[in-house]
Amino acid sequence: MQTLTVLITGASSGIGAALARDFAKRGARLVLVARRTDRLEALASQLRQGGSEVLVVSGDVTRDGDMERATEAAIRTFGVLDVVVANAGFGVQGLFTKLTLDDVRRQFETNVFGVLRTFYATYPALKDTKGRFVIIGSVSGFFCAPGTIPYAMSKYAVRALAEGLSLELARDGISVTHIAPGFVESEISMVDNQGVLHDTPPRPKAPQFLFMKTPKAAKQIVDAIMAREPLRVITGHGKVLTAASRFTPDLLQGTFKLLSGRLAKFTLE
Repeated sequence: MQTLTVLITGASSGIGAALARDFAKRGARLVLVARRTDRLEALASQLRQGGSEVLVVSGDVTRDGDMERATEAAIRTFGVLDVVVANAGFGVQGLFTKLTLDDVRRQFETNVFGVLRTFYATYPALKDTKGRFVIIGSVSGFFCAPGTIPYAMSKYAVRALAEGLSLELARDGISVTHIAPGFVESEISMVDNQGVLHDTPPRPKAPQFLFMKTPKAAKQIVDAIMAREPLRVITGHGKVLTAASRFTPDLLQGTFKLLSGRLAKFTLE
């Protein structure tokens, strides 16, 4: 099997770190990008002990130029890029009437423009290898629960991007995979609306039984990437809710209205 070179943004924790571990098990060479370099170095050290080739790049998807620098470092080190995973993201939550334009801008700067910066920086390299571009979206890209409007807006946007790019990039031989997780164990619930990480969740979390273990989610995601699937919904409840949004949207909306007071309190992945 060909040794793939994989770049992952937001690789310092959660789904990003789990994807790095899963790709490493499959023999991939890794380019790990995130703001928290200390965490990246710790993860890279673990992976190198297992025999993986790992490049760590400090980068912020909200800063112009960082992804170009990461791509140049990847090409300089490994020569090619085969897979790019636009994973970095966080969630702005709360009643929309209590939020501001700056809250929404902050949400889009990471979850939408961060994906765009990642795509534009890596597209030429992926075109050379007929590679795979991966967007980590959310089931919130298919419906909007109370208290999640900015987050859902951003995930609807990258869902549209994934669908459109999948058609446009087919002529280049590049596949686009949109991953839509439901509740997966990660640190997203520990991050507030300003993007600041806390030791405890700033908002209540959904019931623990709904959360999929991160390694299990990562395996399903990498399987979808390797198969060049256009869409993979992760978690059982995610599949139920996305199906409901397509086939029984009125019922789903009615349920959300009945539960709006309770749902608006929870952190959604």
